Amino acid sequence: MGEVAAELLYGMPAMPLSWPGPDGIGGGGGGAEAAGGCGALLAELRQLWGEIGKSREERERTVRELEMECMRVYRRKVDEATAERASLHQSLAAGEAEIAALTAALGADSSPQLKVNKWTMSLNDRVSAATNLLEELRAMKAERSKQFTAIRSEIDKISTEISGRSYGYDNSPRASEFDEHDLTIRRLNEYRARLSSLQKEKSDRLHRVLEHVTEVHSLCDVLGEDFIAIVNEVHPGLHETADPGKPTSISDSTLASLSQVVAMLTSEKTKRAAMLREAVVPLVELWDLMDSPEEERRSFRKATAVLRPAREEALSSGVLSIATIKKTEEEVERLTRLKAGRMKELVLKRRLELESICRSMHVEPDTSTVPEKSIALIDSGLVNPSELMASIDEQIAKAKEEQQSRKEIMDKINKWLLACEEEKWLEEYNLDENRFNTGRIARLNLKRAEKARLIINKIPAMIDNLMSRTLVWETERNKPFLYDGARLVAVLEEHKQARLRQEEERRRLREQKKLRTLFSEKEAMPHLKRPGSSFGRTTEPCNMSRKRVDAAPPSVRSSSGSSGSSGGGAADPFRPRSSAAAGSGAGHCGEFFRSGGARRLSAAAPFNYVAVSKGGGGGGGLSSSMMS
Repeated sequence: MGEVAAELLYGMPAMPLSWPGPDGIGGGGGGAEAAGGCGALLAELRQLWGEIGKSREERERTVRELEMECMRVYRRKVDEATAERASLHQSLAAGEAEIAALTAALGADSSPQLKVNKWTMSLNDRVSAATNLLEELRAMKAERSKQFTAIRSEIDKISTEISGRSYGYDNSPRASEFDEHDLTIRRLNEYRARLSSLQKEKSDRLHRVLEHVTEVHSLCDVLGEDFIAIVNEVHPGLHETADPGKPTSISDSTLASLSQVVAMLTSEKTKRAAMLREAVVPLVELWDLMDSPEEERRSFRKATAVLRPAREEALSSGVLSIATIKKTEEEVERLTRLKAGRMKELVLKRRLELESICRSMHVEPDTSTVPEKSIALIDSGLVNPSELMASIDEQIAKAKEEQQSRKEIMDKINKWLLACEEEKWLEEYNLDENRFNTGRIARLNLKRAEKARLIINKIPAMIDNLMSRTLVWETERNKPFLYDGARLVAVLEEHKQARLRQEEERRRLREQKKLRTLFSEKEAMPHLKRPGSSFGRTTEPCNMSRKRVDAAPPSVRSSSGSSGSSGGGAADPFRPRSSAAAGSGAGHCGEFFRSGGARRLSAAAPFNYVAVSKGGGGGGGLSSSMMS
């Protein structure tokens, strides 16, 4: 038996009971109070047993009952403590398992970790720490789940728009379909990357849809078609009057339909442009042919833009509509009927145009379509006026082509004619006795004379260059280059020979002038002889002069003889360039002027002595040398 039983049975003082203190090591104040309370109860029980007269056996049975009762109480407390410990272990294990699951779902790198020391911390502290961490992880999971839900919802929305399904009208919970066991940052970034890719694809599709819609609007505007009706056939939400709450369709089917519409409208635009061009080309020809006033042309100016391919994209609104094409065709029919009544006038007009082109080239036009013959053919009905007009147009086209090929040579001819005109003016200027007078006009004429001498010196080179270029033209065209009915090369060659003869005549006149001077000296020598001089010395110059006279051409000798005998009655062969020489000195150039070249140049640009510019004295530095 224990100490309590010994005390109750034998009256021995019991040892004070030691209760563990709050720290679980020694007895504290609570244990002393409990021991004191138990001792008083034992003393009272012993006293009662003594008064009652309990026997030893009774006392031992009672003590055993007390011990059994204490054992049951202790066991109950131990079982309760054990159950509590097991519950704490279970809670801690469940918390740690959930923490591990949340950490694995959220990612170990971005989740807080449970930091406990099971050797120094009680179960309650460890459970409390696990509970706090678990609440934090649950909050993180809820926030991460919201992010996943929002991103997944946006991904599903864009995917449905791309696929063409109606997002918001289906009840499938696609937004919540994501793996809750994988809420890591890596997975979230993958979702974000996918969302960014879909947003970029959506933006590209929107841009393509807007481009197609804009192109369809432009084509409908040019073709005069109903834009809203055409777009509604593709998708009702593509035009401005659609429901603003509905998103713009960017599905593959919408893009394919828009591409087909654009291709169809582009093909229709090309076809109508060709139709309008076929109507506008004869319309413009009829305008030019009939000299239609600007009032009649103004209403069709927009339609003529189809003749300029570079500006085909900038056609006006409705210019390719069926109504515009029909109106243009009706105008062509009206002008065609009007043209039939004015055909005679138009034929004469085109013939005058042909004659004007030929006149500018100095060639004769085709005689098969002269005005008198053309009018007679039209009146007799032997020829169709349209065919006659086409023949004249063909002649005009050939004349324009030849005019273009003759342009370079004609420019050189004009320069040569101007040089010949300057030569003629210079000859007249040299015969003017008052050319050296003072005055503004005389100074201007003097400057012009200096420039004319420079130009005249270039005439041979001009002729050679013109002849070579003309021969090249004749070789290329295999026909002669005619100018006012004569072959230009023959005219230039004749003019060249005439200039050579003129130069020879001038050289001969200079020789005659020298001989005249010698004859004058011979006649003056007998009066200048000194007395006592040798006569033989005076006869030698005379002999030399006579030899020179005998060596002169026959015409000179005859002229000198007649001049010595007639005393001035006949023409003096030793005179300077006279009017007769000036009249024939120009050679064929003078004949060329008389044939019409000079008249054309005089009518085009008449020369005026006073009209010479003061600043045109580029040859002023050469005046002294040229005059000498």
